[in-house]
Amino acid sequence: MCLITLGLTALLQIKTGDLEPRVHGIWQWVLALAFLAIFVIADMSPLSFEVRRHAFLVTPIEIPFLLSLYYLPPVIVVATRLLAALIIQLRRRVAFVKAAFNIALVGVSSAMAGVMLVALGPLDAKSGNTWLALAAAVMTALFVSLVGVLGVITLVQGRIPGKDMSTPLSGIVVALVNTMIGLVVLLVLQQTLWAMLLLFALLSCFVVAYRSYARSLRQHQTLTEIYDLTRAMSDTPHDGTLPDALLGRVQRLLQAEYATLWLPAQGRHPEVLLSARADDNGLLDIASVPAAMRKRAVETGATVAAGARLGDDQLRTELRETGVKDAIVVPLRAGSAIIGTLEAAGRLGEIAQFNEADVRLLETIAAHAAVAVENNRLVDRLRFDAYHDALTALPNRRRVSQALEEAVRVRAPGEVVALLMFDVDGLRDVNDSLGHAAGDQLLAEVATRIRSLAPPAALVGRTGGDEFVVTLRLPNADAAVDLATELRAQLQDPMTFGSLTLDVDTAVGIALHPEHGSDPAALLQRADVATHAAKGLASGVQLFDLALESRSVRRLGLAGDLRRALDNDELEVFFQPKVSLRDRRLVGVECLARWEHPTHGAVAPEDFVAVAEHTGQLSRLTDVVLREGLRRARQWVDAGRPLSVAVNLSPRTLVDPSFPQRVDDLLQEFGVSPDRLTLEITEDGVVDGVDRLLPTLRRLYDLGVHLSVDDFGTGYSSLSYLRRLPVHEVKVDRSFVQGMATDPGDLAIVRAVVDISRHFGLAVVAEGVESELTLELLEEIGCDIGQGFLFSRPLPYERLEAWLGAQTDAEPTPLGEVRRLRAVG
Repeated sequence: MCLITLGLTALLQIKTGDLEPRVHGIWQWVLALAFLAIFVIADMSPLSFEVRRHAFLVTPIEIPFLLSLYYLPPVIVVATRLLAALIIQLRRRVAFVKAAFNIALVGVSSAMAGVMLVALGPLDAKSGNTWLALAAAVMTALFVSLVGVLGVITLVQGRIPGKDMSTPLSGIVVALVNTMIGLVVLLVLQQTLWAMLLLFALLSCFVVAYRSYARSLRQHQTLTEIYDLTRAMSDTPHDGTLPDALLGRVQRLLQAEYATLWLPAQGRHPEVLLSARADDNGLLDIASVPAAMRKRAVETGATVAAGARLGDDQLRTELRETGVKDAIVVPLRAGSAIIGTLEAAGRLGEIAQFNEADVRLLETIAAHAAVAVENNRLVDRLRFDAYHDALTALPNRRRVSQALEEAVRVRAPGEVVALLMFDVDGLRDVNDSLGHAAGDQLLAEVATRIRSLAPPAALVGRTGGDEFVVTLRLPNADAAVDLATELRAQLQDPMTFGSLTLDVDTAVGIALHPEHGSDPAALLQRADVATHAAKGLASGVQLFDLALESRSVRRLGLAGDLRRALDNDELEVFFQPKVSLRDRRLVGVECLARWEHPTHGAVAPEDFVAVAEHTGQLSRLTDVVLREGLRRARQWVDAGRPLSVAVNLSPRTLVDPSFPQRVDDLLQEFGVSPDRLTLEITEDGVVDGVDRLLPTLRRLYDLGVHLSVDDFGTGYSSLSYLRRLPVHEVKVDRSFVQGMATDPGDLAIVRAVVDISRHFGLAVVAEGVESELTLELLEEIGCDIGQGFLFSRPLPYERLEAWLGAQTDAEPTPLGEVRRLRAVG
């Protein structure tokens, strides 16, 4: 209504003006029809710009409009412009409301041009004032049109950003150029009417050039935007922000209402469906393209497009049902695989439609986008592989270290950052018995269990072959120990692999921040130390203590010292007597290595034996003890009082296939009968790899060497092991012997061991005999040999000789002198 009112007011002003028409009579209507045709043709050659969701058209209409204002009365000019606008709107099938607005705006702008011309008249083609009047009238019409269009856009969609105002300003520049051309044409026509032929030819060339310019401008803009798009995609960090850099530019480049990226779920990558919509700043998780079009593009691997100029009737029907004007769906290819689609829907503007050029443009962009998507996934895969374990997909040591570093940096007061390390027992047995595939399956099952059992806030990772960690915030150390105990107990449930069921146990070490350090590497190292210590505990859980680390550090420093001690014969062998309980006869001694370190003092045997095992010096240590024991055995035989000697062996020694030959060589070197040598192997050491050790044990047995199972009762062996092993003797562990006088359970265990051993024809040695009551109980249940502090502590050779003289009496026998104890106590 405002536009109509303004137009009528302008017409009244024109009607009351005093402009003199240049053409009279019938020629006015002939000329009006000619200008009508020219207006329609000019409007059919637009240069299109997009302002937000609306198309802005710039045409060469200013040229015929300027000429019509000079040759025709303003009222006829307005009527001609209105009729031409009606024809154009009908031909373009513009919606009624928009068509009515466009026609009204043309009428008002033409009427205001007439008002300006009346105000600045009269007109004389040769006068400069006339040129200014005509130019002012044309620019007034353009200004009114711009104000009307921008006003409606602002009213409907809000204030237009400054960056979008460059498009209307470009239209003003084009209108000025057209106005100057129109003035030139007017001056030429004033010279002669034959100039119309030249002008028609010039106008035709101008139209062609104008169309070429519009096409070149569009192509230049397209190339520039494609370059900016590809550069933006290449500069996008690999952090999942590719859709933000891609979709907004695609939407603007194709002037589409929607630009959509769809990536199906693949592996650990979830499905992606994001769209950029005109006038929205962010991305939306919606799509306007029918699912059938996307499905067809994925199945055929070809572009699917539909619209007024594209596709088939079926696709157009599907589009109309969804309310979308037109759409293009291009599959994204990675080699021969389809990894998703890039889509554009709803070409902006009432008269604009997607065409084949738009299809090719989107296909070009899709080729770049597919490479960018694949590169992003490749980088993400590499980053994931760098921070995760390949077998279990758990975070690896590097990722756990990063998480620890972050956790200790933001720790809240009154809490600790706990690191729980789980070491899986028996993995080597599974690998050796069932193969590494079964071992991998075991580790994967352990990983799944820990991940499901750990609290939701915990980070579960794998830091080594059979080591898993759980790190989280807890109130205190007690809570960490309780959690470790609970998780360990739940992990002990049997695991089924096909027809095989395995009982898997773990040892758990705990390190805490800030109590045990702030550096992730230190926390991991101290948790590892605690885990190693936990293997020797019945609970299987050990909280880190500085004493554990000092012992480990001490062992590490002993490696070089042990080598020098072996080179310089600084190790000494002590002997502990073994006594027959039936007749108190001394039957032999156990050889025990001792080391007095010049700095640390007496080093515990378990410490330097562990150092020897891990530094390759175990064979030398074993040879030292064997040599000393056999040398003393030879001396006792020469003195007429033969004694057997017993030497402890590490399971690692029995893995060496050359060990039986070394024993045989030493026996021959010292001339000692093989039955005078007893080799003791711990129960755990035998059970852990009985099949691997059996060949060595049988060769030793065949030499005539006596074999003994040490620490019996502390491992997990069954009666079948005693039946399979070629042993002569069983040694009951001191923990049962020392408690049998006060604990009925320990007494029952010792009694059972004695009964079992008798059944298999084995001698029984009781370690840790320290009281008369224990001695009496052992005699009562039929134990053969005793060893312990009640008889004697381990003694060096010289003190042992003195003990023999003070505590035993010589008794001649056909085989030599026998020593019997005088008294015990």
